[in-house]
Amino acid sequence: MIEGGDELAQSAADAVARRSYGKLVAFLAMRTHDVAAAEDALSEAFAEALENWPKHGCPANPEAWLLTVARRKAIDGMRREARIDAEVDPADLGASAEAADEAEIPDRRLGLMFACAHPAIDGAIRAPLMLQVIVGLEAGAIASAFLMSPAAMSKRLVRAKEKIRHAGIPLCVPERKEMPGRLDTVLEAIYAAFTEGWSDAAGTDTSRRELTGEALFLAALVVELLPEEPEALGLLALMLHLEARRQARRNACGDYVPLAEQDRELWDCRMIERAEALLLRASAQSRMGRFQMEAAIQSAHVERCRTGQSNWPAVLRLYDELLAMTGSPVVAVNRALVLAEVDGAAAALAAMPTAADEPRLTAYQPYWAARADLLARAGAIGEARHAFDVAIGLAGDEAARRFLEQRRAGLAG
Repeated sequence: MIEGGDELAQSAADAVARRSYGKLVAFLAMRTHDVAAAEDALSEAFAEALENWPKHGCPANPEAWLLTVARRKAIDGMRREARIDAEVDPADLGASAEAADEAEIPDRRLGLMFACAHPAIDGAIRAPLMLQVIVGLEAGAIASAFLMSPAAMSKRLVRAKEKIRHAGIPLCVPERKEMPGRLDTVLEAIYAAFTEGWSDAAGTDTSRRELTGEALFLAALVVELLPEEPEALGLLALMLHLEARRQARRNACGDYVPLAEQDRELWDCRMIERAEALLLRASAQSRMGRFQMEAAIQSAHVERCRTGQSNWPAVLRLYDELLAMTGSPVVAVNRALVLAEVDGAAAALAAMPTAADEPRLTAYQPYWAARADLLARAGAIGEARHAFDVAIGLAGDEAARRFLEQRRAGLAG
């Protein structure tokens, strides 16, 4: 045991929660067949750790300690509900060896993600369910990623877990032949986790930095598991392109730096080369999808910045295809910004969706920032000020807020 007090115990528990929450929940849920019960058992184990560790010291292997306690809590809970004989053998909760077919899934979390994509679970809640159960995101963060209110998202997550339990949906690794049919939802959840972590551009938030790394790890596992699936290759390429520019997104003072002004010497060239190789492999499959298209857009941005040659019409064509493919209001906002480079701000504003027509954009900060920029370029200064005010109010990142305040202060008149 490692001696320590309250602060050390809290620090150790926080570190295990960031690093291993998903693994522990996956281990328990795939044996209890009850996601909510697994989460409750792990929560109780963390509570016991915070009471036990300050008195007796942090264990040398906190993860193993928590799993042992959580297994006991899970068994006690099932006994209280008289479910244990009918649903699970207590020995299974202590098993250290994996089932034979799980050897094909290099990580338990990935297996549970595919299990959460079961066709009996409502398609709209599968990815959010994965983000809460495997990644450990709060309902509020998940709601923001899917442009939904936190209250509505919480209710839907609770209902999904109840359905898993009452309908007896098997939380097990599907056969390999079933995986391609569930792949889109798994990739969507991985990307949502990545973007949540990537929003901390400076890398100062430990939990978000680790979340980005975890998402990259899971995406690489999917590629390893299904190497001929072009969308898996496309997602990993997209994430690598974005991650390669992390160091250039903030200057020495911590201020936000737009893509066109970034120091390319700070880009990770090896990561970009790997992304390009993955995108080439994906294109050879001749099955284009959303993530490949988004990776191609990032590739085009990199090419323009490196060569100094305008390729905006080509980027606009990619966005046209992506919008036709997804119908996403977020894609429509980004397309409008590209259209401004081709046909001017007035044309872009005409093509930009509005919050009145698309209520999900009302609290979407990038929409208001984009609208403010286009209005300023079109000379509508009063409207631009209002849009900047809304964007500043919605900005959760201090550096992004400073950037928007500077842009607002620079408006003519």
